[in-house]
Amino acid sequence: MPTETTTNLAQLQAAEAKLLLTTYERNPILFTRGEGVHLFDEHGNQYLDLLSGIGVCALGYNHPAVTEAINKQAQALIHTSNLFFHPHTAELALRLTEITGLDRAFLCNSGTEAWEAALKLAHAHATLMRAEGKSMGSKILCLEDSFHGRTMGSVSTTHKLAYRQPFNPLIPGVEFIPFNNIGSLRETFSANPQDFCAIAFEVLQGEGGINLVSKEFLAAARELCDQTGALLILDEIQSGMGRTGKWTAYQHFGITPDVTTLAKPLANGIPIGAMLCTEAAARAIKPGMHGTTFGGNPLACAVAVAVIDTIRQDNLLQHTAEVGVYFQAQLRELQTKHPQLIKDVRGLGLMIGCELTSADLAKAVLSGMLKRRILINRTHETVLRFLPPFLITNAHVDQAIRSLDDLLSEAARHHLPQPPATGAPAPEETVHG
Repeated sequence: MPTETTTNLAQLQAAEAKLLLTTYERNPILFTRGEGVHLFDEHGNQYLDLLSGIGVCALGYNHPAVTEAINKQAQALIHTSNLFFHPHTAELALRLTEITGLDRAFLCNSGTEAWEAALKLAHAHATLMRAEGKSMGSKILCLEDSFHGRTMGSVSTTHKLAYRQPFNPLIPGVEFIPFNNIGSLRETFSANPQDFCAIAFEVLQGEGGINLVSKEFLAAARELCDQTGALLILDEIQSGMGRTGKWTAYQHFGITPDVTTLAKPLANGIPIGAMLCTEAAARAIKPGMHGTTFGGNPLACAVAVAVIDTIRQDNLLQHTAEVGVYFQAQLRELQTKHPQLIKDVRGLGLMIGCELTSADLAKAVLSGMLKRRILINRTHETVLRFLPPFLITNAHVDQAIRSLDDLLSEAARHHLPQPPATGAPAPEETVHG
């Protein structure tokens, strides 16, 4: 007998509690459809989405170009295998090499798979270098506060202990240095430069709290890799595909890596990832060394092509940059108004973090925004993260800022000491969450 589909939130919660592995703490909201930058729950309530599925739905919801590409390709061919050709792999790879400045692409299903491919490439490249008579080890140098995914290789290069410890022993040979610390980078790498096959990090950290590497740090990493032949691998899974106002965050600095990884917004919600590399790095991979069953399938590739073409045709890189500047400016005005509550505002384009002064305050603001039907999330405990669709306007930003202002004002009233009624000097203000 066919199983009846459950659409009631309470029924779904009960079913998931019984059937699913408990890997997520979900908010008690059932979304049923989306349109543009908005989502709608089972009761028809509208939510402004400033998270876009954690940076995935760059073109928002029900975008005509995406819907057309899905429908057209679904009627033609969804999957064959990588044992045969279809029209869209080369079509997508051409676009990806054009926008990244790299030479070759490997198509997979997710960001973590793209990062795994990059790590395997680094090891394969080191093996090739040794075969050609060059001394090169297998260590990989990464950054503190990094996040690269959940698979064993990816989590081995992810710094947060909570993600790592339950799965020990992890992949050996990974070393971490403090974020943006050029002295530590040079000292650690140069102590035994032939030990390292790669320096690998996010140009703009996402889970780590929206932290942007400096041009000087990136240039130093490029210089060290050039000296030994190690690969510079840059994770653009969250920051790439136009989110920062350029196709990749490293393009803001004019420095090109040997390898980069893309995923989240690439097909606007259809699972896909990509690892891009130089011709020199690609020499290390031969048929049979790596592969994927679903990666590069016709459906995902056709949609990714449509996403890239739409970003180009609609001039969304410029739009993202302009709205991002406006968004950060409004947040900084809030910081001026609430200096005891907002510690910092940072980011690029529409990848923005607003760091509050306590984790409890960040939790309260996150909850308050959800009650006002505005979706954001909290990362690195104290940072409000904004990853909206590229389609948002200044008016949407203003809506979010008004709600943030209300919530911060309310927090200030409830948690900050008030000036004495006697007219005596006010005590130094403190925050209690």
